Amino acid sequence: MKVVLLEELGVSQDVIEKHAKKLEAMGHTFEAFPKDTDPKVQAQRSRDADVIMLANMPLDKSVIDTAANLKFIDISFTGVDHVPVAEAKAKGIAVSNASGYATQAVAELCISFMIQLLRNVKQTEERCRTGGTKAGLVGNLLCGKTVGIIGAGAIGKKTAALCKAFGCNVIAYSRSQVSDPAIDAQVSLEQLLQEADIVSLHCPLTDQTRGLIGADQLALMKKTAILINTARGAVVDSAALAAALKDGQIAGAACDVFEMEPPLPQDHPLLDCPNTIVTPHIAFASAESMEMRADIVFGSLYSWLDGKQINAV
Repeated sequence: MKVVLLEELGVSQDVIEKHAKKLEAMGHTFEAFPKDTDPKVQAQRSRDADVIMLANMPLDKSVIDTAANLKFIDISFTGVDHVPVAEAKAKGIAVSNASGYATQAVAELCISFMIQLLRNVKQTEERCRTGGTKAGLVGNLLCGKTVGIIGAGAIGKKTAALCKAFGCNVIAYSRSQVSDPAIDAQVSLEQLLQEADIVSLHCPLTDQTRGLIGADQLALMKKTAILINTARGAVVDSAALAAALKDGQIAGAACDVFEMEPPLPQDHPLLDCPNTIVTPHIAFASAESMEMRADIVFGSLYSWLDGKQINAV
């Protein structure tokens, strides 16, 4: 089998070389390339591959169409909306992801965002750097707040557990029945938006969740509420969120994901909003998570080569 890694995995070259040697000892070939989003380059590098490995780089549909030998796509990421999964499955190509590697990392960043927004960290830091004080910027505790989790999968449940440890009341909206000790109640989306002091998004991007949070949904939220998105950018209507923040319809937001991968255009509507934290898709990216991700994705590869697919999408 020929295995092609189409982008870096955020681990040391020693790790990649270790797996390359193992694959070669098993009788397979392995090639690793730097990230390139050009469809022609992707197709060229994948043309005779049996296996493609990648992280969160968008994979062009032309790769599926032209890689005649392709049998397995091994995605080193939780979300798979950047890969033409339907086209792959139509051609009988197996697809696996690395779900679970970033659960702790994303949940921890969500808690950080909650505390930073509630305690006005960004504004008070700016004051401190310019000789000012905290006057007028004394914030609020996370303890006692109602946190609404939208999408109660592994990351949503981990975030709920951390919120519970801080003394929060946790409610959740999910398409499936939720049973988790950290979640106090499963409610409708409308009820969650109306009751939550903090709304945290953890749902995948699908046809059903695209634009899930728009102007109508933001209008249901408390004026003191904050919104946190570490899920997928397109789950939220950015223009509607920017308008809600500028109009004081909600109190703040933290966004780690956007409709496109950063770098963002300077005219992106969320870049000049008040009380808003923006980060360039960092939630999953801890050193520990990257090592775990590599273990998972290569584990999926070895299992598939042995005739058993795991982490199937």
